[in-house]
Parts: sequence; structure tokens; C-alpha cells
Amino acid sequence: MLYNFLVVILILDAIVLIVSILLQAGKGSGLAANFGGASSSPDAFIGIRQAGTLLTKASWWCGGIFLTLAYVLQIMSTRSSAPRSILEDTFANPPAAATPAPSTGTPAVPLQPAPLPGAAAPAAPPATAPVRPLPPPPPAR
Repeated sequence: MLYNFLVVILILDAIVLIVSILLQAGKGSGLAANFGGASSSPDAFIGIRQAGTLLTKASWWCGGIFLTLAYVLQIMSTRSSAPRSILEDTFANPPAAATPAPSTGTPAVPLQPAPLPGAAAPAAPPATAPVRPLPPPPPAR
């Protein structure tokens, strides 16, 4: 809310600053006039008069306000969007310890290597693995 208000004030200030600069008349005749040229006079400072008109004062004030608001808005924008580390978050529940799988007694991987292609298959299964017949299929309805 405050951020949006300050942005609106900054935009209005920028418009007033642009208008006050564009309405001012030119003060010098270029670089030659600044160092003792044709328009040099005792009441001039390095060839340029230091007149304190309303437009000059408005330009200085609007420029200062613009820089101050820009600085404040820059600080406000970086404070609200600072990245957070995932390490700053605390865990609600600690992770459960891994439990080993129950042992069934038979290995999941066969203990003998698979036959190579083209090699003769063993005639009978090994004695440690009993052969069980398949169950009968369910009756058809």
C-alpha cells in the first residue's frame, strides 16, 4: 500500500520536474560564454547568471524529491522480495529411520548364472529348488 502510494508520488514528481525543466529559458550561449565570452559580466559566475526563479527552485526541489523517492523505493523493493533458503525451514516431523526388508529365506536373485545362448540347457533343475505344479485354472462361467 505504501509502496504504491510512493510510486504514484514519484510519477507525479517526475511530471512536474519535466515540465519545470522544459519551461525554463536557456541561460548561456554555449561553452565560449562560460569562460569570458561575449556575455561575460561582473554579476555572472563563470559566465552564467545565478538567477533564483521559481522554475529553477522547482527543478532543484523536484530533482531532490525524485532522487530521495527513488532511493527509498529501491530499498523497499529489495527488502520485501529477499530470497529465503530452504535450510531456514524447520521440519515438522523428523524423517523415519529406514527399516530393513524382512528376510524370506530364499534369495531374490538365482545363485547360478543364466545359460548362454546356444549352450545346452541343464537337464534337470538343481536339487535346492523344488518344482511345483501350476494350480488348475479357475472354472469358466
